[in-house]
Amino acid sequence: MANGEVQIYDNQGNFIVKMTIICLSNATGAISIAGIHWYSGTGGYVEPDCPCLAICFDNGRCQIMRYENDENPVCIDTLMNVVSIQWNHCGSVLAVAGSLRAANQDKEFNVVQFYTPFGEHLRTLKVPGKQMTGVGWEGGGLRIGLAVDSYIYFANIRPDYKWGYCCSTVVYAYTKPERQEYCVVFWDTKNNEKFVKYVKSLMSITTSGDFCILASKADDTQPQEDAELESGSHARYVLILCNSIGTPLDSKYIDIDPLFVTMTKTHVIAASKEAFYLWQYRVAKKLTALEINQVTRTKKEGRERVYHIDSNPSGANEGSPDFAKAFTATRNPICSITATDRTLIVGRESGTIHRYSLPNVVLLHKYTLNNRAYYLSLNCNSSRLAIIDIAGVLTLLDLDVRASGDDGSGNQASAGDPSKFERKDVWDMKWAKDNPDLFAMMEKTRMYVFRNLDPEEPIQTSGYICNFEDLEIKSVLLDEIMKDPERPNKDNLINFEIRSLRDSRALIEKVGIEDASQFIEDNPHPRLWRLLAEAALQKLDLKTAEQAFVRCKDFQGIEFVKRLGNLQSEPMKQAEVAAYFSRFEEAERMYLDMDRRDLAISLRMKLGDWFRVLQLLKSGSGDCDDALLEQAYNAIGDYFADRQKWVNAVQYYLQGRNQERLAECYYMLEEYQGLEKLSTLLPENHKLLPEIGQMFATVGMCEQAVKAYLKCSQPKAAVDTCVHLNQWNEAVELARTHNMKEIKSLLSKYASHLLEKSKTLEVVELYRKAHYFLDAAKLMFKIADEEAKKGTRPLRVKKLYVLAAHLVESYHEQVKTSQQSKATGKKSEATTALAGLLEEDASSSDNRIVDNAWRGAEAYHFFLLAQRQLYDGYLPNAMTTALHLREYEDIIPAVEIYSLLAICCTANRSFGQCSQAFIKLESLESLGPAQRQQYEDLALEIFTKHNSSGAELFPSSEGADGKLPTCIVTGLPIQEYQFWMCSVCKHCAQGQEITKYNCCPLCHSATA
Repeated sequence: MANGEVQIYDNQGNFIVKMTIICLSNATGAISIAGIHWYSGTGGYVEPDCPCLAICFDNGRCQIMRYENDENPVCIDTLMNVVSIQWNHCGSVLAVAGSLRAANQDKEFNVVQFYTPFGEHLRTLKVPGKQMTGVGWEGGGLRIGLAVDSYIYFANIRPDYKWGYCCSTVVYAYTKPERQEYCVVFWDTKNNEKFVKYVKSLMSITTSGDFCILASKADDTQPQEDAELESGSHARYVLILCNSIGTPLDSKYIDIDPLFVTMTKTHVIAASKEAFYLWQYRVAKKLTALEINQVTRTKKEGRERVYHIDSNPSGANEGSPDFAKAFTATRNPICSITATDRTLIVGRESGTIHRYSLPNVVLLHKYTLNNRAYYLSLNCNSSRLAIIDIAGVLTLLDLDVRASGDDGSGNQASAGDPSKFERKDVWDMKWAKDNPDLFAMMEKTRMYVFRNLDPEEPIQTSGYICNFEDLEIKSVLLDEIMKDPERPNKDNLINFEIRSLRDSRALIEKVGIEDASQFIEDNPHPRLWRLLAEAALQKLDLKTAEQAFVRCKDFQGIEFVKRLGNLQSEPMKQAEVAAYFSRFEEAERMYLDMDRRDLAISLRMKLGDWFRVLQLLKSGSGDCDDALLEQAYNAIGDYFADRQKWVNAVQYYLQGRNQERLAECYYMLEEYQGLEKLSTLLPENHKLLPEIGQMFATVGMCEQAVKAYLKCSQPKAAVDTCVHLNQWNEAVELARTHNMKEIKSLLSKYASHLLEKSKTLEVVELYRKAHYFLDAAKLMFKIADEEAKKGTRPLRVKKLYVLAAHLVESYHEQVKTSQQSKATGKKSEATTALAGLLEEDASSSDNRIVDNAWRGAEAYHFFLLAQRQLYDGYLPNAMTTALHLREYEDIIPAVEIYSLLAICCTANRSFGQCSQAFIKLESLESLGPAQRQQYEDLALEIFTKHNSSGAELFPSSEGADGKLPTCIVTGLPIQEYQFWMCSVCKHCAQGQEITKYNCCPLCHSATA
């Protein structure tokens, strides 16, 4: 609205609510809106729940909200007259354009202020002209357009990317619209491989040497091992130490805001606005045995320290870090830090620079600058400091110059004045790692290299400087990478040679080695001497080459020159030089031209090019060395095995007769036939046989594993494998054969373990396989009895009793065999032990089980048969079978037997026998009064209708010669002298009846 009011409507144009404007509190005068911009999130957010709705008023007041009803917005007072605002493409920078009144002057000048979504001021851009009316970002966020008077100005933006460079790896971070986390990419520029890591609320990336530090806000959901501070509160921030492929090596949780982070080879320094924190990090490969033992004791003491910026540390050991003092406010906050192995530099907003020593932190000097430092950097020997202030002006400060009156108390040193060197519009710089007077800097879109403050001719580039070493500058075009961050291209990595290196190369090529040598003498550098040495080697000038290698301290180069001097043949020297410069094809061709195939093979072997070695071995006219040929085959097999191409590897291992690796390949291919064949071909007691046995055991191939173990004389391992694979019968057989006594204890232990888990059937199977049939039968009878008591289906109970009886029959057969072996006199220790085991614990219950094994199966067989006959209409047979059931009252409850008998007799209209059944039922003690009354009422109802007079006692099945056998097919007594008898259960059936069956109706064994 014109009066500065903001109203919220829905997508249909309906008024919802009036927005609360908090930033206008205490504002006076007429106010109007200068701009509203709501970032849509298309480029991702810098962190979850990030403010994105910016509302700015012409008086300079601005509020940035997370959503339209945000009650706690970020409020900014820009102190300027605002005309326009706009977010960049990813919502990380808000540009506020307008005019600012100069201090103590009536004149106004145009400026663009840049802010983060959290209200932190980044930079100020002064713009010429009278009246600025608008600002707009380019799509990629690399330029802004400014409408001033009747002109449009364009300004290049150098984004402050989160990035770093360590160990030939470029580390950079970007946001994705679909993810809340930052995507951190570790791009290995040597192998062109990238590793991705996702980090929530990433704040910065700092690199040094082979490692990098990722600073982020701590995730409350993650466990914090060392995050509990003295006060007991959780740490809010975390520093993660990673290697060059993104693997976390260590981490520290801290409670100060790591706004500024730097690292050296031994320390990580993180600073908030009030304090700085030092962490002496350790990497496993650098620890000695003594240090490893001391790590736990020195976890806190000495390795972590916190200092307030207003304190004056003396270097004394302060014990564990006290984060509480880090929150004391200061009037002069920290704005930048940098460090080397022995110096720490801290910049403050007033322009003061503090210089501390490392690793013992002692305040050495304070320096005063005119402007606030934005970026600090120390040269390689810590003698000079480069400062880029917030206006982009680069100045240098000599640190080694000390005042004669300096008392070392930390007061300002008057002699440490900045030099006269000054460059404007600088946004990046990097000192050379090997020369304290050499540095490169980026000024607008040009790179300048300075040696002793003298600039070389500029190079047109917009790259960020990664590394400056050996007179070469490595630069990365991050702007191009960020256009497609998922696919970094090596074309975006640029190497620049500085002038002295280019001049030396040109002199060597055009003038000659002698003149170039004099030039390098005047401008010495190890890289230039190495360049000269390589050029001299190319021309076989060994004397100059040796002198140059000495000057660049290259011991391997010196040794190589000496070795060349011992060679007599000129072509041989040229071939060695070609190999030294990695021109291997040329070197090989020279060796072959000299008829030195052995040297060509040796060269390829050093390179690991075994395919070419094999070609050279086969290409010779004479016989080649068999040992060398096998070595080549095995090396090629290793090549394929490392890439998991097992089929190809097998072919070469077979030719190389490498049985160990061949076994591994067969195992990985699951080619167990080949593995079995290999085990048969191996001689006895071969060292590979136990490994092959283990391979077979892991896939459950017991027989093959046992063969392998027995072939290498390891019967104990064979028995253990059988036990592990539950092949107890084979385990017992092996134990018997090899006179091993511990099998019974193993069996008992495993059985107890299974019984504890109520796996009784598995124990039965275990005993059965181990030929402990009587123990199996006992458990089986126990299971059958329990099932019978539960009232389970009779057919299931019959099956359980039949199985138990079969186990008893197996026991009988075993005893019979054992007795036969005793009778023949072939007595062995294992047989005697087994006989003793079988005869242990013989009790009355065992005798009952052994003597009447089939009684339970008989009972349920006739119980089922009677009911089947009853339903099929064979009523006399059903009644006879039911009468036979009276003998099994100890197995089947009497209630069920006589109830079935009463039904069969009633159906057969044999009321006399029915009456006897009811009398028996009514006399049973197991019945309750209610049940007994029901039986009495039923009997009264039946026998009032049907006469039961003349009832006889139940007929007997005994004949003249004693008790007659019962037919298991019909349930009738067998009167004939000739009848069929089962060979397993020894039960009988009438001859004409059994012909209808293929199996015994009781035990289900074959009748034939």
